[in-house]
Amino acid sequence: MSPKDIDWKSLDFNYRETDYSYVSMYKDGKWDDGELTKDHTVTISECSGVLQYSQSCFEGLKAYTTEDGRIVCFRPDMNAKRMHDSCLRLEMPPFPEDRFVDAVEKVVKANKDWVPPYGSGATLYIRPYMFGFNPVIGVKPADEYMFRILVTPVGPYFKGGMKPVEVTIPDFDRAAPHGTGGIKAGLNYAMSLHPIMEAHRNGFNENMYLDPATRTKVEETGGANIIFIKDNGKTLVTPKSDSILPSITRRSICYIAENILGMKVEHREVFFREVAEGEFDEMGLCGTAAVISPVGQINDHGNIIHIKAGMEEMGPATRKLYDTLTGIQMGRLPAPEGWIYEIK
Repeated sequence: MSPKDIDWKSLDFNYRETDYSYVSMYKDGKWDDGELTKDHTVTISECSGVLQYSQSCFEGLKAYTTEDGRIVCFRPDMNAKRMHDSCLRLEMPPFPEDRFVDAVEKVVKANKDWVPPYGSGATLYIRPYMFGFNPVIGVKPADEYMFRILVTPVGPYFKGGMKPVEVTIPDFDRAAPHGTGGIKAGLNYAMSLHPIMEAHRNGFNENMYLDPATRTKVEETGGANIIFIKDNGKTLVTPKSDSILPSITRRSICYIAENILGMKVEHREVFFREVAEGEFDEMGLCGTAAVISPVGQINDHGNIIHIKAGMEEMGPATRKLYDTLTGIQMGRLPAPEGWIYEIK
């Protein structure tokens, strides 16, 4: 499919092949220079480290067309840092952070025709990823790695857009205590596939995981951090745990709440009983793919917990956060220093 044939406003959140990807190889203790490629396939050994021991990590960010026609990315340096941290935890050689940002710029620029137009509601999703490449039969890290970036135009992550979603409490844990929940490792998402399919089969949009040690505290969903609003829109609360992925979107929302909207921000342990007892007025799921999706109710094994904002529309404080964040990303509002990276 050519970019000119796409109905941008009808895009779903699925992969579509574009013109170029980016690839770099780590071998003999160093990364090569990297290059753009039109080859969107990967050929590896049947004994490759990623196939045997799931040694892989990834990132997700987006490119946007702003109101004045520029193509920009949102805080790619933070994605570079988070992938660096993921690599260290998985005994993988980090791809240099400055080269990460440069590679993002190169691949977006090469696919500029695939960046959806301003106002379409679509974006160019950018997926950097890295994996163990060479054959590994003993339980140990690989010696060679491939770093790639693919890009694909996407629509909203949740089909309902801004309509509140319903989440459920699963009987599964997202991550182990002192495990890999705080990094963006592929293995974290593999274990979430069965629970999310079970949720979908039962009519729910997502799972809301509780802490694996006590199952009394809110952590995150399978693909997004969680935010809460209380005190009639005056306070933003985000759950704190070592096994929660440090979402760039969530950290940006916290900055916006405190420094632009004048809200109080609490980053702390959130007990599930607080949610069940109606302490919060609004609830949302936040991440690169979803931005912010409002939650209207939680199903706890048949017990329905209604969020005060309801199932009809996004709550007013969440809407202000969403409008401010997307306004910054799309160039409608001034951005804090370093948040917007222009692709020239």
